[in-house]
Amino acid sequence: MSESSWRLPATELAHAFARGELTPRAHLQALLARIERLDPHVNALVHVSSDAVAAAEESTTRHRQGKASGPLDGIPVAVKDNILVRGMPTTWGSRAFQNAVSEHDELPVARLRAAGAVVIGKTNVPEFTLEGSTTNALFGVTRNPWDLRLTPGGSSGGSVAGVAAGLFPLALGTDGGGSIRRPASHNNVVGFKPSIGAVPRYPSLPQILLDYEVVGPIARCVADAALLYNAIAGKDPLDRSSLAARAAPATLRAPEHPLRMLYVPRIGDSPVDPDIDDSVAAAVDVLRAMGHDVVEDELPFDVSPVTAFWPLLSQVGVAHVFARHPGAEALAQPRFVEMAQAGRAVSAERYLAGIEAVRMFRQTVAAAFAHFDLIVMPSAAALPWPAEALYPDTIAGREVGPRGHAVFTGWVNACGHPALALPCAPARNGMPIGFQLVGRYAEDALLFAIGSQYEARAPFAQRWPALVEEER
Repeated sequence: MSESSWRLPATELAHAFARGELTPRAHLQALLARIERLDPHVNALVHVSSDAVAAAEESTTRHRQGKASGPLDGIPVAVKDNILVRGMPTTWGSRAFQNAVSEHDELPVARLRAAGAVVIGKTNVPEFTLEGSTTNALFGVTRNPWDLRLTPGGSSGGSVAGVAAGLFPLALGTDGGGSIRRPASHNNVVGFKPSIGAVPRYPSLPQILLDYEVVGPIARCVADAALLYNAIAGKDPLDRSSLAARAAPATLRAPEHPLRMLYVPRIGDSPVDPDIDDSVAAAVDVLRAMGHDVVEDELPFDVSPVTAFWPLLSQVGVAHVFARHPGAEALAQPRFVEMAQAGRAVSAERYLAGIEAVRMFRQTVAAAFAHFDLIVMPSAAALPWPAEALYPDTIAGREVGPRGHAVFTGWVNACGHPALALPCAPARNGMPIGFQLVGRYAEDALLFAIGSQYEARAPFAQRWPALVEEER
């Protein structure tokens, strides 16, 4: 069973471990052999833990003694390389931090260890996790297992590509502007951006994107994403935002009543790939068939104030990193040096005006949700593009800038609401497409319930890339 156990969802692995049909040690050994064969093609992992085998051995012993720590005990989880893991490198995709080894676990990782999960290693990211593809000067290009010529997206590209290729069943990513949801859509996996504070985090790298960036789960099915979310969510007194988030355990029970949903196929006149249009519209038909009241319309609020603030946020953030770490600027890629120079020129008045605009935006979005329960929209405006490129130059025949593919996601980070990315029907060329459900602040659990309901009607977890099927 261990040779094919990589195909099992984490929830099924947990049952197999509990029944003694498979051991965490045997499963990890199968994954490590698989990583050795396949990851040179994908480049999802930048570090494989030297402690993983020992952790799997300890888990195997706990299961044999009937003392498992819970359903995650023995389940391998990969961690994005901007999240601190004790004893492992945290390079942030930058030559400036290539020798950095963390002395501490960030809280979500500490909670995983407490649950018995096996931290298998760290996954590749773009430098400073500020781009929508995954490549850096330290570790090179991460590729989409559905087509190795193309990007998996970013910045959680390594985490998502590894789950999609069956290298590990679960991964942690971060989402500061769509960095979980967009790559999830490019790889036929589930990605969840929690509400601000639902997953408390400390200690951490400098928060370039303030509280926009949150830690969230990546998995092949909704039940697995809920399993991982439940292990890392919940209040902590050292992160006061977690006290407001009131994170409730994710549940897969369908809601008692049909929900009111607003379907937004595009934002303003921003272009969307026609295959994405068609696929998400078909997913909306599934939601309607489930009995939900779905109305198509424009967003009832203006996202331009937060969109305008976005470049300043990144520029000032990079300048802050270079100020905290003398010498880092000399080792960074030129575009980040330019960003930092622009960030140093931003006035305090302009920056604080942006912060105020975000505060008002959060109030506006919260008020709008009085009229519906969920917003439905694409996760990305573009299909995956060549792996070496930072972003697509055109979408639907129109020229776009660096954030053209990302128009659907950043506003959700700015308002701090939860969002669940789900696969829908693939494009005509076979590449994955995804859509997202955006909920009210602190109503994270509801998204898992609707996502599970959708998955039962339109299953996707057994669609595997050709790379995987050929290797099998």
